[in-house]
Amino acid sequence: MVEVDDHVLLQRWQEGDTAAGELLVERYFDRIYWFFRSKVQADADELVQSTFLACLAAKDRFRGDSSFRAFLYGIARNQLFAALRGRSRAAQGLDLEQLSIADLVSTPRTKLARSEEYEQLVGQLRRLPVEQQTLLELHYWSDVGITELAEIFGAPEVTIRSRLHRARIALRDLLMATPGLTPPAGRAAQATGVSLDAMDGWARRLSPVQ
Repeated sequence: MVEVDDHVLLQRWQEGDTAAGELLVERYFDRIYWFFRSKVQADADELVQSTFLACLAAKDRFRGDSSFRAFLYGIARNQLFAALRGRSRAAQGLDLEQLSIADLVSTPRTKLARSEEYEQLVGQLRRLPVEQQTLLELHYWSDVGITELAEIFGAPEVTIRSRLHRARIALRDLLMATPGLTPPAGRAAQATGVSLDAMDGWARRLSPVQ
């Protein structure tokens, strides 16, 4: 059976077909859930719900200029940042391009239970600035390309390419500085240059969304 395109489902949903809307939610629910769980586990369920409610409210304004996936992840990113800023009295002063989840969320590190390596990777991702963590997770675990990332982050593609490269280097540096990493995390992080590709492959294999 041929899978119905996201845009077709959204158009049907806009025309009042609730079943099409339910299918879209089902298609992206796990990915949106893991988008939040790796950052704010305690609030993940609530943020998933608020993301899809915001999507429902905005669906008639979506004109198909970008992919539905970019549209949905853009909403999720806005929901995440609103939630993080809501934790701080100095919300307007928060720089989420510099601050990490570890800086903002004073909860114990969660065990996301895919494997010891997955826990190590998530632990290092959470030490990166939120923007870098979000960029890498979308790149690794949702297979979001440069064009869609540019839509989601509201930046030119050339800027996204530069940010992504810097984020990959920052993650590798964290992995290199962490003792006791299990292979292939250690092997992937031990060199420079092309070994970034090895690290990328390792990170993709640990995707929580299968």
